[in-house]
Amino acid sequence: MLSTYLLTLTLTLLSSTPLPAKALTTVIPNTCFSSYSSLESYFNYLYPWGSDHNGSARMQGSSSDHSHISVASSTLSLIATPTTNANPPTSTSNPHPAIHYISGAVHAKAQITVTQSNSYTLSGEFSSPTVRGTWPAFWLTAVNSWPPEADIGEWKGTANNWFNTFNTSSIVRSDLVAWPTDLSFHSLKAVLTAESNNADVKIDFYMDNTHRATQYGQGFVGKPLWLILNLQMEGSSGSPGPTGTTTYKIRNFQITRSG
Repeated sequence: MLSTYLLTLTLTLLSSTPLPAKALTTVIPNTCFSSYSSLESYFNYLYPWGSDHNGSARMQGSSSDHSHISVASSTLSLIATPTTNANPPTSTSNPHPAIHYISGAVHAKAQITVTQSNSYTLSGEFSSPTVRGTWPAFWLTAVNSWPPEADIGEWKGTANNWFNTFNTSSIVRSDLVAWPTDLSFHSLKAVLTAESNNADVKIDFYMDNTHRATQYGQGFVGKPLWLILNLQMEGSSGSPGPTGTTTYKIRNFQITRSG
């Protein structure tokens, strides 16, 4: 009887004891854009693969060239300006569009890999252009082979932000939310958590601290991802693009890992 009582008491205590909270690690602090040295501590210039992608802007920037990638007042500015003498004249990436702009991109040095032990929260405040021909983004893409991809911020020349998850090139979930056209700052956040099947990742999307969508990345668990901030032009956002300077701004950007 006594042993049965003790066993019952032990099980009761275990069931009522809260699980310890997972440790929170700051991967990129919200001071990352406080200076160029801070930017360069957490980010590399351009895309992970170089200067070109699927739009008409070629990325340009380095520790000695901040004409298109600048920081001031703890804000990152990615700046696109028209060009007529790009060399080479077309993008080196599919679908090889003509280069009409020089612009800016950065990618995080730390890769994002969601596991059962590690979930991630990515957040920041964004002032995004929405006119035709502007194609800014805040996104995650595969380090090794595409997909996976998740777009937390993607603006394609309209007054909407697109939340996207690509499971294949044809199996895509998109949720659109209205985005102001006055270039005011608004917050975006994504929380990435492994599902119980240890294969899929649940992605909760927020705008201005309000939950807007939940999407699922099939087989995303354990797949390393690049985090990219870039101002691409034309492409999916239409053409012709602006004839003047376009600026995409990000502040209070942060990545944390729980686990």
